[in-house]
Amino acid sequence: MRVLIAGANGKIGQHLVRQMADSQHTARAMVRKPDQAQALEQLGAAETVVADLEEDCSHALRDCDAVVFTAGSGPHTGPEKTVDVDQNGAIRLIDAAKAAGVKRFLLVSSMRADAPEKAPEKIHHYLRAKQKADEHLRASGLDFTLVRPGPLTNDPGTGRVEISTRLDRTGSIPREDVASVLLATLDADNTVNQTFDLLSGDDDIAESLASL
Repeated sequence: MRVLIAGANGKIGQHLVRQMADSQHTARAMVRKPDQAQALEQLGAAETVVADLEEDCSHALRDCDAVVFTAGSGPHTGPEKTVDVDQNGAIRLIDAAKAAGVKRFLLVSSMRADAPEKAPEKIHHYLRAKQKADEHLRASGLDFTLVRPGPLTNDPGTGRVEISTRLDRTGSIPREDVASVLLATLDADNTVNQTFDLLSGDDDIAESLASL
């Protein structure tokens, strides 16, 4: 598949670009600035496209088979930028994918996005934005998967995870492992129209996905 990676210049996105170069899939890295393209091509992106999630980005989807949305403003930005990117940017790309006939859409959300009010107040705006994007994707008719990792780290990936429709525990997960799960999810037909939480654990990624 030719896969558009929205947020390719982010930390998860860079791991995914590198990993996808060694897979059967082809990465089209979406960047906001032309000067970001060379570094992503060196990481392994087969192609890059300049597009802004705060504007029309339908041209980025041309000839793509799937989208992985891993863009985000992060939980520490103000509410306005979070709404612009995590909510409205995701919704805009979902609608563009539907219009372009790109059926497969993976969205990196967050654990507890279904209950923002139960999280610390300082990230309510972040989780509410994720919740609205998640709901929009579910209602889109696309073949979606919502991947909801817990707190992210920059530790090296271990390839060992815990995946479940809901995880009622605390923990964290390296960004590199999130990228590995995203790549494996593209090939896991049983993840279509599924939502799952993701933390570091003891299980092999493929086996954990297969158990959903």
